[in-house]
Amino acid sequence: MAQIEQYKCDFIDFMLESKVLKFGDFTLKSGRKSPFFMNAGAYTTGSQLHRLGLAYATAIKERFGLDFDVIFGPAYKGIPLSVIAAMGISELYGVDVSYCSNRKEAKDHGEGGSLLGASIGDGTRVLIVEDVTTSGKSIEETYPLIAAQGNVEIVGLMVSLNREEVGPSGTCTALDEISRRYGFPTTAIVSMSEVVEHLRSCTDADGKPALDDEQLAAIDAYYELYGVKQA
Repeated sequence: MAQIEQYKCDFIDFMLESKVLKFGDFTLKSGRKSPFFMNAGAYTTGSQLHRLGLAYATAIKERFGLDFDVIFGPAYKGIPLSVIAAMGISELYGVDVSYCSNRKEAKDHGEGGSLLGASIGDGTRVLIVEDVTTSGKSIEETYPLIAAQGNVEIVGLMVSLNREEVGPSGTCTALDEISRRYGFPTTAIVSMSEVVEHLRSCTDADGKPALDDEQLAAIDAYYELYGVKQA
Protein backbone atom coordinates (compact mmCIF):
# COMPACT_ATOMS: atom_id res chain seq x y z
CA MET A 1 0.00 0.00 0.00
CA ALA A 2 1.22 3.53 -0.80
CA GLN A 3 2.16 5.76 2.10
CA ILE A 4 -0.92 7.04 3.90
CA GLU A 5 -1.39 10.81 3.84
CA GLN A 6 -0.73 12.56 7.15
CA TYR A 7 -4.26 13.92 7.50
CA LYS A 8 -5.57 10.35 7.31
CA CYS A 9 -3.15 9.14 9.98
CA ASP A 10 -4.21 12.05 12.17
CA PHE A 11 -7.86 11.17 11.65
CA ILE A 12 -7.33 7.52 12.58
CA ASP A 13 -5.59 8.61 15.80
CA PHE A 14 -8.45 11.04 16.45
CA MET A 15 -11.08 8.31 16.06
CA LEU A 16 -9.26 6.17 18.61
CA GLU A 17 -8.71 9.05 21.05
CA SER A 18 -12.40 9.92 20.84
CA LYS A 19 -13.39 6.26 21.35
CA VAL A 20 -15.37 6.46 18.12
CA LEU A 21 -13.50 3.49 16.69
CA LYS A 22 -13.17 0.48 18.98
CA PHE A 23 -11.79 -3.02 18.62
CA GLY A 24 -13.32 -6.05 20.35
CA ASP A 25 -16.39 -8.21 19.83
CA PHE A 26 -19.44 -6.37 18.49
CA THR A 27 -22.78 -7.36 16.99
CA LEU A 28 -23.77 -4.99 14.19
CA LYS A 29 -27.27 -3.92 13.24
CA SER A 30 -26.99 -6.36 10.34
CA GLY A 31 -26.42 -9.20 12.81
CA ARG A 32 -22.81 -9.66 11.74
CA LYS A 33 -20.21 -10.26 14.43
CA SER A 34 -17.49 -7.66 13.93
CA PRO A 35 -14.05 -7.22 15.53
CA PHE A 36 -14.37 -3.44 15.25
CA PHE A 37 -17.11 -0.86 15.63
CA MET A 38 -17.45 2.80 14.67
CA ASN A 39 -19.91 5.06 16.48
CA ALA A 40 -19.89 8.65 15.22
CA GLY A 41 -22.30 9.51 18.02
CA ALA A 42 -19.31 9.43 20.38
CA TYR A 43 -18.16 12.79 19.00
CA THR A 44 -19.86 14.94 21.62
CA THR A 45 -17.67 17.89 22.62
CA GLY A 46 -17.10 21.16 20.83
CA SER A 47 -13.41 20.44 20.29
CA GLN A 48 -14.15 17.00 18.85
CA LEU A 49 -16.75 18.36 16.46
CA HIS A 50 -14.37 21.12 15.41
CA ARG A 51 -11.65 18.58 14.58
CA LEU A 52 -14.15 16.38 12.78
CA GLY A 53 -15.31 19.29 10.65
CA LEU A 54 -11.72 20.10 9.69
CA ALA A 55 -11.11 16.45 8.79
CA TYR A 56 -14.15 16.38 6.51
CA ALA A 57 -13.15 19.70 4.97
CA THR A 58 -9.61 18.48 4.23
CA ALA A 59 -10.79 15.20 2.71
CA ILE A 60 -13.49 16.92 0.65
CA LYS A 61 -10.95 19.41 -0.76
CA GLU A 62 -8.50 16.58 -1.55
CA ARG A 63 -11.08 14.38 -3.28
CA PHE A 64 -13.67 16.71 -4.79
CA GLY A 65 -12.23 20.21 -4.72
CA LEU A 66 -14.54 23.02 -3.64
CA ASP A 67 -16.56 23.67 -6.79
CA PHE A 68 -19.99 22.95 -5.30
CA ASP A 69 -22.72 24.92 -3.58
CA VAL A 70 -24.30 22.85 -0.82
CA ILE A 71 -23.30 20.09 1.60
CA PHE A 72 -26.26 17.79 2.22
CA GLY A 73 -26.42 15.74 5.42
CA PRO A 74 -29.22 13.15 5.67
CA ALA A 75 -31.17 13.25 8.95
CA TYR A 76 -30.33 12.65 11.65
CA LYS A 77 -26.59 12.00 11.95
CA GLY A 78 -25.81 13.81 8.71
CA ILE A 79 -27.24 17.12 9.95
CA PRO A 80 -24.35 18.09 12.26
CA LEU A 81 -21.86 16.62 9.77
CA SER A 82 -23.07 18.94 7.01
CA VAL A 83 -22.86 21.94 9.35
CA ILE A 84 -19.36 21.26 10.69
CA ALA A 85 -18.02 20.35 7.22
CA ALA A 86 -19.26 23.69 5.87
CA MET A 87 -17.66 25.47 8.83
CA GLY A 88 -14.40 23.58 8.29
CA ILE A 89 -14.25 24.56 4.63
CA SER A 90 -14.81 28.19 5.56
CA GLU A 91 -12.08 28.07 8.22
CA LEU A 92 -9.45 26.21 6.18
CA TYR A 93 -10.06 27.56 2.69
CA GLY A 94 -12.08 30.77 3.07
CA VAL A 95 -14.83 29.36 0.84
CA ASP A 96 -18.49 29.68 1.79
CA VAL A 97 -20.68 26.70 1.01
CA SER A 98 -24.14 26.16 2.47
CA TYR A 99 -25.65 23.22 4.28
CA CYS A 100 -28.95 21.45 3.72
CA SER A 101 -30.64 18.51 5.42
CA ASN A 102 -33.94 16.73 5.24
CA ARG A 103 -36.61 16.67 7.90
CA LYS A 104 -37.86 13.26 8.94
CA GLU A 105 -41.34 14.76 9.10
CA ALA A 106 -42.36 17.53 6.67
CA LYS A 107 -43.01 20.86 8.39
CA ASP A 108 -46.55 22.14 7.83
CA HIS A 109 -46.14 25.64 9.28
CA GLY A 110 -43.73 28.56 8.88
CA GLU A 111 -41.66 28.06 5.75
CA GLY A 112 -42.87 24.46 5.56
CA GLY A 113 -41.30 21.80 3.40
CA SER A 114 -39.19 18.71 3.92
CA LEU A 115 -35.76 20.41 3.96
CA LEU A 116 -33.93 22.73 6.32
CA GLY A 117 -31.00 24.98 5.60
CA ALA A 118 -30.21 26.16 2.08
CA SER A 119 -32.67 25.55 -0.71
CA ILE A 120 -31.58 23.35 -3.61
CA GLY A 121 -32.95 23.25 -7.14
CA ASP A 122 -32.02 23.44 -10.81
CA GLY A 123 -28.27 23.84 -11.21
CA THR A 124 -27.36 23.35 -7.55
CA ARG A 125 -24.18 21.33 -7.06
CA VAL A 126 -24.57 19.15 -3.98
CA LEU A 127 -22.06 17.09 -1.99
CA ILE A 128 -23.51 14.48 0.38
CA VAL A 129 -21.84 13.66 3.72
CA GLU A 130 -22.52 10.69 6.00
CA ASP A 131 -20.73 8.98 8.87
CA VAL A 132 -20.36 5.44 7.52
CA THR A 133 -21.98 3.35 4.80
CA THR A 134 -22.48 -0.37 5.31
CA SER A 135 -25.42 -1.29 3.06
CA GLY A 136 -26.17 1.93 1.14
CA LYS A 137 -29.75 1.95 2.43
CA SER A 138 -29.69 5.58 3.55
CA ILE A 139 -28.76 6.75 0.04
CA GLU A 140 -31.79 4.89 -1.30
CA GLU A 141 -33.84 7.38 0.71
CA THR A 142 -31.61 10.42 0.22
CA TYR A 143 -31.06 10.30 -3.54
CA PRO A 144 -34.75 10.52 -4.57
CA LEU A 145 -35.31 13.35 -2.12
CA ILE A 146 -32.48 15.42 -3.60
CA ALA A 147 -33.39 14.54 -7.19
CA ALA A 148 -36.98 15.66 -6.56
CA GLN A 149 -35.79 19.23 -5.97
CA GLY A 150 -34.96 19.76 -9.65
CA ASN A 151 -32.03 19.32 -12.01
CA VAL A 152 -29.52 18.97 -9.17
CA GLU A 153 -25.94 17.83 -9.75
CA ILE A 154 -24.64 15.49 -7.05
CA VAL A 155 -20.89 16.02 -6.91
CA GLY A 156 -20.25 12.97 -4.73
CA LEU A 157 -20.57 11.28 -1.36
CA MET A 158 -18.02 11.59 1.47
CA VAL A 159 -18.19 9.32 4.52
CA SER A 160 -15.76 9.22 7.42
CA LEU A 161 -14.94 5.49 7.29
CA ASN A 162 -15.24 3.00 4.47
CA ARG A 163 -15.75 -0.35 6.20
CA GLU A 164 -14.93 -2.01 2.85
CA GLU A 165 -17.52 -4.72 3.31
CA VAL A 166 -19.05 -6.32 0.27
CA GLY A 167 -22.32 -4.75 -0.88
CA PRO A 168 -25.59 -6.54 -1.67
CA SER A 169 -24.44 -7.42 -5.20
CA GLY A 170 -21.54 -9.44 -3.80
CA THR A 171 -19.08 -7.98 -6.31
CA CYS A 172 -17.82 -4.73 -4.74
CA THR A 173 -18.03 -2.67 -1.58
CA ALA A 174 -21.27 -0.95 -0.58
CA LEU A 175 -19.63 2.43 -1.24
CA ASP A 176 -18.63 1.38 -4.76
CA GLU A 177 -22.12 0.01 -5.37
CA ILE A 178 -23.60 3.42 -4.60
CA SER A 179 -21.28 5.00 -7.16
CA ARG A 180 -22.20 2.43 -9.83
CA ARG A 181 -25.92 2.69 -9.17
CA TYR A 182 -26.29 6.46 -8.97
CA GLY A 183 -23.44 7.65 -11.15
CA PHE A 184 -21.54 9.90 -8.76
CA PRO A 185 -18.17 9.28 -7.06
CA THR A 186 -18.00 8.02 -3.47
CA THR A 187 -15.12 8.03 -1.04
CA ALA A 188 -14.16 8.17 2.65
CA ILE A 189 -11.77 10.13 4.80
CA VAL A 190 -10.15 6.78 5.56
CA SER A 191 -10.75 3.14 4.68
CA MET A 192 -10.55 0.25 7.11
CA SER A 193 -7.50 -1.11 5.29
CA GLU A 194 -5.77 2.26 5.87
CA VAL A 195 -6.73 2.08 9.55
CA VAL A 196 -5.16 -1.35 9.90
CA GLU A 197 -2.06 -0.37 7.93
CA HIS A 198 -1.51 2.70 10.11
CA LEU A 199 -2.10 0.89 13.40
CA ARG A 200 0.28 -1.94 12.53
CA SER A 201 3.13 0.50 13.08
CA CYS A 202 1.71 2.24 16.17
CA THR A 203 2.16 1.50 19.86
CA ASP A 204 0.25 2.70 22.90
CA ALA A 205 1.64 4.59 25.91
CA ASP A 206 2.94 1.30 27.35
CA GLY A 207 4.74 0.39 24.15
CA LYS A 208 2.23 -2.30 23.22
CA PRO A 209 1.08 -2.62 19.59
CA ALA A 210 -2.09 -0.66 18.81
CA LEU A 211 -3.42 -3.88 17.28
CA ASP A 212 -2.11 -7.19 18.58
CA ASP A 213 -1.81 -10.42 16.59
CA GLU A 214 -5.14 -11.72 17.87
CA GLN A 215 -6.98 -8.57 16.79
CA LEU A 216 -5.29 -8.58 13.39
CA ALA A 217 -6.26 -12.22 12.90
CA ALA A 218 -9.88 -11.43 13.83
CA ILE A 219 -9.97 -8.57 11.30
CA ASP A 220 -8.50 -10.81 8.58
CA ALA A 221 -11.10 -13.48 9.36
CA TYR A 222 -13.90 -10.93 9.21
CA TYR A 223 -12.89 -9.80 5.74
CA GLU A 224 -12.59 -13.40 4.60
CA LEU A 225 -16.33 -13.60 5.31
CA TYR A 226 -17.54 -10.12 4.43
CA GLY A 227 -14.87 -8.50 2.31
CA VAL A 228 -14.80 -8.25 -1.48
CA LYS A 229 -13.44 -11.45 -2.95
CA GLN A 230 -10.60 -10.90 -5.38
CA ALA A 231 -11.08 -12.40 -8.82
